[in-house]
Amino acid sequence: MGEFLGAFCGVSTLVDVLCRRAQESPSRIAYRFLADGEVEEDSLSYAELDRRARALGAFLREMGAEGERALLLYPPGLEFVTAFLGCLYGGVVAVPAYPPRSNRPDSRLQAIAEDARPRLALTTPALRDRAAGFAVQNPSLAGVRWIATAEITGVEAGLAGNWRPADLDPDWPAFLQYTSGSTATPKGVVVRHGNLVHNEGLIQAAFGQSEDSVIVGWLPLYHDMGLIGNVLQPLYCGATCVLMSPVAFLQQPVRWLRAIDRYRATTSGGPNFAYELCVRKVGPEERRSLDLSSWQVAFNGAEPVRAETLERFAEVFAPCGFRREAFFPCYGLAEATLFVSGGKRGAGASLRELDAGALERNLAQPARPESPSRWLVGCGHAPPDQRVVIADPESRLALPEGQVGEVWISGPSVAGGYWNRPEETERMFGARLADGGPERYLRTGDLGFLVEGSLFLTGRVKDLIILRGRNLYPQDIERTVERSHPALRPGCGAAFAVEVDGEERLVVVQEVERDAERRWSREPGELREALEAVRRAVAEEHEAAPYTVVLVRIGTVPKTSSGKIRRGSCREDFLAGRLEPVGVWSQGETAVGEDVPWEAPRTVTEQRLERIWAEVFGLERVGVDQDLFELGGDSLKAAQLLARVQDAFGTDLPLDALFVTPTIAGLAAVLEHGQVPASAVAEAPRLAPVPRPPRDHDLPLSFAQRRLWFLHQLDPDNPVHNIAAAVRLEGRLDIAALAQAFSEILARHEALRTGFPAGPEDEPRQVIFPAAPLPLPVVDLSGPAKAEARRIASNLARLPFDLERGPFLRTALLRLAPEEHE
Repeated sequence: MGEFLGAFCGVSTLVDVLCRRAQESPSRIAYRFLADGEVEEDSLSYAELDRRARALGAFLREMGAEGERALLLYPPGLEFVTAFLGCLYGGVVAVPAYPPRSNRPDSRLQAIAEDARPRLALTTPALRDRAAGFAVQNPSLAGVRWIATAEITGVEAGLAGNWRPADLDPDWPAFLQYTSGSTATPKGVVVRHGNLVHNEGLIQAAFGQSEDSVIVGWLPLYHDMGLIGNVLQPLYCGATCVLMSPVAFLQQPVRWLRAIDRYRATTSGGPNFAYELCVRKVGPEERRSLDLSSWQVAFNGAEPVRAETLERFAEVFAPCGFRREAFFPCYGLAEATLFVSGGKRGAGASLRELDAGALERNLAQPARPESPSRWLVGCGHAPPDQRVVIADPESRLALPEGQVGEVWISGPSVAGGYWNRPEETERMFGARLADGGPERYLRTGDLGFLVEGSLFLTGRVKDLIILRGRNLYPQDIERTVERSHPALRPGCGAAFAVEVDGEERLVVVQEVERDAERRWSREPGELREALEAVRRAVAEEHEAAPYTVVLVRIGTVPKTSSGKIRRGSCREDFLAGRLEPVGVWSQGETAVGEDVPWEAPRTVTEQRLERIWAEVFGLERVGVDQDLFELGGDSLKAAQLLARVQDAFGTDLPLDALFVTPTIAGLAAVLEHGQVPASAVAEAPRLAPVPRPPRDHDLPLSFAQRRLWFLHQLDPDNPVHNIAAAVRLEGRLDIAALAQAFSEILARHEALRTGFPAGPEDEPRQVIFPAAPLPLPVVDLSGPAKAEARRIASNLARLPFDLERGPFLRTALLRLAPEEHE
């Protein structure tokens, strides 16, 4: 941090940082965004970033929003970055969150809005236009004012040349980081301006970052590691950042590595599962073209770092130039802003093989021959002005090195507590050692020990479940489970994580009502229904697939004398096989030993999809009506399926397609009536001709039309169903004749001029509109503007159509030269 402050004296907030970056390096590229993980869609220089942040900051100040909270609801992209910094410029407390779901309530966003009480929601024009529908699904958004920040300019904001950002105190809240990955009672960590600057200084010093650094990231921007590590750290040290969406990475993990190669990244990383995914999904052919020699800091955090994963990744990618010395295991949490401890740059990971039995007794002792052992990865040292101690969580006494206890932290990066939760703030942020002085500590809830000052983590005091870097709270999953089926007993379930093949998996144990147990002995169909209900509810509410669901008889889930669930004891019973199940389901197995009804593929499309699904899920066969979630699917599996389908069919589908139609049969119906290659359509069985209905009244929608109409309501601006083509025309051109030809095509084909307005009770209807001349706008790109042709054509191709009025044909003529058009 000292090196940075030597250049920028007096810096106390990130607003100071950006202002100076814009003055001293105005044309330097700060951020690039890869739309599909590969093609660069957008970039921002420091000067442009400052200009946009000033415009938004001035607008927010002008409307009196200083000190208010503002939700940031954006899809992945640079607009989120400018909005976040605009909030800092305007003195508004940013609340990053995932955009609302289109077709159903979003209980997590609902809970965040209830807790933060935001006055504003900053977002895109497309999401702003659907605010009324979101408020119906999520009532806490009803009183929020939605603002499309892309439509704000300096002129509209009344931005004068002498306008200056708000005067910010380092102790004031900068943003609220909601920590819970669950759907209930999320807690907003109050990250102050001073916390941000201090923690960014720690990261810069630990990672050895400078203006020459290049950082590549795919983590969600509303996640603390994605925001503070991938977005704000490059700004702090003057580096360049290359971003892509999480879905782009999950669909094809090689995109992450290609971006590191292409942009010669020096720093990049993510949770442990990301490295594991690359080992499994990046094949020899893809690895052959990769050059990872520029990668100097491969940080690994946000979930337990596994020694076997590091070893596999280093071995597989060594031929690509990756050096195992680049590994940088680290530890952090939102309550400490982000970074707490890390290794030494260039030293690689510190591994220790310890006696497993001793660890169970909270002692870190070297492994002994012939005894079970456990490899642990060190998370490095805390910086000099941060203090990490290991404390007994009950006695609050500091423990010596080599003894396992709770990790406590003190220092300037520790956040200001939880928003509007004084009791929890005092309990978690105000801990004091029983044998110490007045120093206050943050209780992390994580278990670990110190060896020569290096921190090793062993588990968690709290029952937090971490799946692929996401924090899930067991009580929220348990609540979802008990409400999923009437035969399940409220308050009598346990959710916990177990390790399977080096990865944490979710297990649910739930008691059933006594009469249900008797019924199921005679009618096992209802038992199968209850197991399916649990899996579906957990997958839909938490976007996490249970690995195992165990239904047990009444009174067998262990509890304390006061009635609290003893999740640790339940987990031990599960692993030891001591549970007495009424019914069990595990991934890849059928329920209660019976065959799940299986429907064979009926069309060529379904056959092709069935092969893809079977490979992704590792099954011999998949029924066309089996649900994605019932098979153990989650957002990662959905992204992988979508990538395989896109490759096989040569089409683009939104991720929503799999959540709306989570079966092979449903997805096949979308593909057969969507953007599918002619060869695939030709292979499908032919149907008998449908009689032509009369055209003198409105018509109902077909099944396929209704499906596409529904998908359009979810995401009206998504161009996935647009079919675009470009033709180069050389020689003299009769533009009027060309326009007439397009109009004739529109007149000939009713489908191109059929609209779908809402009829009675908002039910969509087909209306065939009369033929009319089709406009043919001409864009003159002759001269230097010729280079813009591809960009303009791409933008035109992505414009949405008006589904209510049509027409569904759009043309434009680009004049490149007097006798050259496109």
